[in-house]
Amino acid sequence: MPLHRAMIAGKGERTYVFDFDMLDLAPALNTALERGGFKQPTPIQSQAIPLAMEGHDILGLAQTGTGKTLAFGLPLVNHLLAAPGKPAPKTSKALILAPTRELVNQIAESLRVLTNGTKVRVATVVGGQSINRQIGVLARGTDIVVATPGRLMDLMDRRAVDLSTVQHLVLDEADQMLDLGFIHALRKIAPQLGTPRQTMLFSATMPKQMEELSRAYLTNPRRVQVAPPGKAADKVTQSVHFVDGPEKPTKLREILSRDPSALTLVFSRTKHGAEKLMKGLVADGFNATSIHGNKSQGQRDRAIKAFRDGAVKVLVATDVAARGIDIPGVGYVINYDLPEVPDNYIHRIGRTARAGRDGEAIAFCAPKEANLLRQIQKLMKTEIPVASGIMPTGDFEESKPKRSGGGRHRNRKPGGSGGGQPKGNAPNGNKRRRPRRRAA
Repeated sequence: MPLHRAMIAGKGERTYVFDFDMLDLAPALNTALERGGFKQPTPIQSQAIPLAMEGHDILGLAQTGTGKTLAFGLPLVNHLLAAPGKPAPKTSKALILAPTRELVNQIAESLRVLTNGTKVRVATVVGGQSINRQIGVLARGTDIVVATPGRLMDLMDRRAVDLSTVQHLVLDEADQMLDLGFIHALRKIAPQLGTPRQTMLFSATMPKQMEELSRAYLTNPRRVQVAPPGKAADKVTQSVHFVDGPEKPTKLREILSRDPSALTLVFSRTKHGAEKLMKGLVADGFNATSIHGNKSQGQRDRAIKAFRDGAVKVLVATDVAARGIDIPGVGYVINYDLPEVPDNYIHRIGRTARAGRDGEAIAFCAPKEANLLRQIQKLMKTEIPVASGIMPTGDFEESKPKRSGGGRHRNRKPGGSGGGQPKGNAPNGNKRRRPRRRAA
């Protein structure tokens, strides 16, 4: 059945209803989809894939866990299979940028499922791994480079990669790249890419700066959106426990003991807190491990593999894992600490209820986190059901950290007396006179 016959009209948009076998895909991709068990597209795939196959730039908005990787990966690989030819040394035909090492590895793994049995090669470029090995891989040329912006910039500085032949650019989880300050790297990378090119930008949220980013790098993009930004996945059951900070460890162990065989992802706000929490759980007999910024890439990869395989049941993580874990079997997400950025709550709980499954998200809220909870609920435009405890009243916003006494105050001149007196004035209110400097 031709694709255009499966098209129905929407309000100012085009919505497609189809099965994957309706697409005019390369035979190798049909085989890969059948082997992977993909039969019907998710909503974001239904909207994005036909437009991307037609060559349009795409601005895609969807929650995590909705199938965005296949939404851009399938048309991308199909385009590459339709234009065979070995890439020249150091060059690539397509570039995919993602904010974290975990997400890069996840994307590359999904793409390799699609490219298995073809000549399309996928290379990953991330920090925490041997840069010399990555230089060697890129020296032979590759079809698709999946990279974090920082390490790609390092390789560009070493003249180890030539991006002038890139005809397809994908920015995945672009809002997190903005949060992590990668916009500066993007401004240096984009001018080095080939033109004309197809650009696809995917994000879970749409802050104002994202609109500016889309205007700068996309040409007449087609916007596809399957859920309002800030909306949690429908199949996630949410709840919140109001507990004092010292009571959190006991509450966590109580919840973990209810379903010890389930895969549970626990989020901590800090690296030190995640490691301390994990060690405490292990000491109490729980099968736990952790990933955070102080872990090497090898340690993080091994921890995620053990969690995915079920060898470890509890994974304690910081937000470095909020968008980098695609494990359909995660049954519970526990926000041990509420995130300081409300959007991160959406990304965290999106680690469960993936691939059509149900999942449960549990949040702990101490009195000093009450404002963080209010911001999260304001973003989602809904209240999270209370499982236990009472919502604190009043304003518990934490005070801002004080300036170090050794630092220079912006309104104080170097060498000033300080002491709490107005700038430049003596205790009696008269202006101080500076002592004359003696001649050398």
